[in-house]
Formats: sequence, structure tokens, C-alpha cells
Amino acid sequence: MAKITAADVKKLREATGAGMMDCKKALGEVDGHHDAAVDFLRKKGLAAASKKAGRVAAEGVVATATQGNASVVLEVNAETDFVSKNEQFIGFVEAVNALILNQRPADIEALKALSFDAELNVEQALSQLISTIGENMSIRRFEVLETEGVTASYIHGAGRIGVLVAIKGESSTVLQDVARGVAMHVAAVNPAFVSRASVTEEAIERERKVLTDRALATGKPEAIVDKIVSGQMNKFYSENCLLDQEFVMDTDTTVGKAIKAVDAKAELVAMVRFGLGEGIEKEESDFAAEVAAQIKG
Repeated sequence: MAKITAADVKKLREATGAGMMDCKKALGEVDGHHDAAVDFLRKKGLAAASKKAGRVAAEGVVATATQGNASVVLEVNAETDFVSKNEQFIGFVEAVNALILNQRPADIEALKALSFDAELNVEQALSQLISTIGENMSIRRFEVLETEGVTASYIHGAGRIGVLVAIKGESSTVLQDVARGVAMHVAAVNPAFVSRASVTEEAIERERKVLTDRALATGKPEAIVDKIVSGQMNKFYSENCLLDQEFVMDTDTTVGKAIKAVDAKAELVAMVRFGLGEGIEKEESDFAAEVAAQIKG
């Protein structure tokens, strides 16, 4: 077998845009022949995939899946929203969600290393999809919730927002229905915290300072400022803490009371909300100019 050097790998990587490990494997499969390795990578759909990696991928989809009392929410990004309707892309996302629930990888890197099928791991399957569809894509994040009770998921806007909630308690259809209602509430209201106990000290101190300074600026005596601020902090909690918020499914009660009405011992233990592309720097572009540039190219 021919000796494969770093220079060989570098040459193949520059020619195809494929990853270093994929290039090394390809050369090994074809006894070091460069042209054969290029063909090998093309057949695998790996050639040129990494050349698209510099493009901003802030579209795509947020998807959820449930298995027993465990649920997963996953964000996979692409360059345009057209991809979210592509059957191959949808199939890939669904398969990855199933893998997460079955294998429980610790993080994105562990997920990418999992076997996707008999030939490819998840990262290689994604590279193949990039080459097939022609857009940069990335598996951005995922989270799994599991509890002794129920988990519920909700997808809003065809994958623009994905929510999970976990409620510990006696599993029942009624509790499941309430959990889904809470998930819909989280999608609509986007609470910052689950409960008062989960509010960070930093957030409390920042809010207290703002309220105190505002009260003092009105000329209120310092002796009563603390009482005023304490009352206003209750409003802060009712606006920012999920359990204290007015329930969008029944505005006569709060989320916390709605859960307790179903099961007095039930406890909402976690929530996750993914907004598609949130936090990703998006480039402002002129679509007409992009199309014209592609025609000229």
C-alpha cells in the first residue's frame, strides 16, 4: 500500500474542499491515487462541502421529537428558508433527532461522531447533504428534557420556534394537555426564568437598582422607597417568571396555578425555547443583486 503523506492530504483537501479526515480516508481507500480519491469523495458527496462553510447559515429549522417521557429540541441551520421544505433536509433532521433520543450524545461533537448509517457518521452525512443541496448547513444545538412525569413540545411558525417543557408528577392525559399548553405559552411569551427561585442574583440586583433610582428620582422619602421597590419587584416576577405569568390559555389564572389545578404535587422542572437563528450574525443582502451576480457568473 502506498504511503500517504500530509502533502497528499493537503493537495486533495485543496482540490475538493472536503475535511482532512475524509481526505485521508479517501486516499487510503484508493491506495493513495489522487484522481481516484477525488472521485471517491465525489461519490460520497463530500467534495466541495467545506467550501460553503464560510456562508452565513441562519435559516433552517427547529424541530422536536418525543420518545416516552423524554423530548428533544434540535436546531439545524441552512442559508435559506427554502431548504426547510426540502424532503432530504427534513429527513436528515428527523433522523438526527431520533439518534439523539436513542444515543443521548453529550454534545454536538459527540453527536457528529455517531453513526448515521452503515457508511457515514452524522458529520459526513451532513457534508453529503451540503454537497447535494448546495448550501452551507450546520447542526447548531440540541437539548433533551426527561422527567418522571411528562414532557411536551411545541413547534411554531413551521420550525421558527421550538419549545420543550418538563413537568414532574403523575403522568396523565390531562397533565400532558396542560404541559402542551404551557409549551405554547413559552413560545408566545418567552419567559426569562421558570420561577422566582431561578432568577439570578444579578438580574434581581439590576432590577432593584433601576426601580430604586427611579423611585428616588421622584422625590419619594427613602424610608418608603424599599416598600415601593418590593411591590414593583412582584410585577417584575409576574412578567418574567413562567410560573407567575398570566396563562395565555386561561388568562384568569397563572401558569403555576393551572398546573397545580391538574395535580397539586406536579412541578414544572424545566423549559427550553429555541428561536431559529437567534444570536447568529446575519448579513444584509440585496436578493436581486445576488441573482444578477449569479447570472453573470
